[in-house]
Amino acid sequence: MTGKERILQILDHKSDHCGFWHGCSIHSADVMYPFFKVNNELEMAQKLGSDAHWIMPDYYNWWPYDTPMFDSMNGKRRTSMNQAGVFAECENVAEVDAHHWPDVSDCDFTDTLAEINRTIQTGKAVFSGTWSPFFHVLCDLFGMGNLFTQMYENPDVVIAVSEYVVDFFLQANERLFALAGDKIDVFFFGNDFGTQLDLFISPEHFEKFLMPCFIKFTRQAQRHGYKVMLHSCGSIDRIIPRLIDVGVNALHPIQAKAANMDAENLKKYNGKIIFMGGVDTQQLLPFGTPQQVYDEVKRLINIFGTNYIVSPSHEAILSIVPPENIMAMVEAAKE
Repeated sequence: MTGKERILQILDHKSDHCGFWHGCSIHSADVMYPFFKVNNELEMAQKLGSDAHWIMPDYYNWWPYDTPMFDSMNGKRRTSMNQAGVFAECENVAEVDAHHWPDVSDCDFTDTLAEINRTIQTGKAVFSGTWSPFFHVLCDLFGMGNLFTQMYENPDVVIAVSEYVVDFFLQANERLFALAGDKIDVFFFGNDFGTQLDLFISPEHFEKFLMPCFIKFTRQAQRHGYKVMLHSCGSIDRIIPRLIDVGVNALHPIQAKAANMDAENLKKYNGKIIFMGGVDTQQLLPFGTPQQVYDEVKRLINIFGTNYIVSPSHEAILSIVPPENIMAMVEAAKE
């Protein structure tokens, strides 16, 4: 069975064996690539037996400029997530309309498509689409604290900015999806809606300001026949039922140490949504022993069952993770 077949079976809740994705080791390439004797992420996926390969356009030169895609600081360098952005004190939608927004015609998916084609030759499932981090971009354009304040004081401004940001990513996705067609299996996109303890905003504000945006991306992927996988770090248990309602097929990365995101609690959603992740990257993978990693993976499989994708609880494998612990994760997942 190919990795693609395995992933699609899992997403259809029909698999007799769990899947595996090693995550993304681009940020620890100086450690991981020499250890595993590979030169790039696709080779890493092949070496470790990953069932899928993530092809995020950000890693494949889709934005041809050195300047940020969204100029949140009027050309200045951002030094803090809470630093006031261009719309920190905006009270007028006309100011939003007058802002210089990125042009989707500048996007180049040549390298992305080439990597998709290489991946297909390996039989692995293709996770792709723009990362579409609209919530992160909003936090930059306002400054995180100012964004939350503006939701109360100038909600029309927040909605207007959201529409420009979301529309850009939707148009970019449409261009990529038209070029890739059925070569993409899963639309994999990310917005971190949670902290270590809870959501950034109330479920009511999530429903008003973020869910309409989120639904647009989900519906777009569904129209193209793709499965939908959301990445969100943090404690997001309170909105998982809504994600299920709108048709999300899988949730990543299952931040194991965040409140209410432990596998024992999340198993209540078994059969309703697929989980990918859960192998703790805050303590276990960087500081645990290979045996501890092996035992934890087995525990997760026992809880989530065979319709589950073993993976780290963050998309990035960092340099502090011993390669031996990655091997233990692979061994437990593949047995």
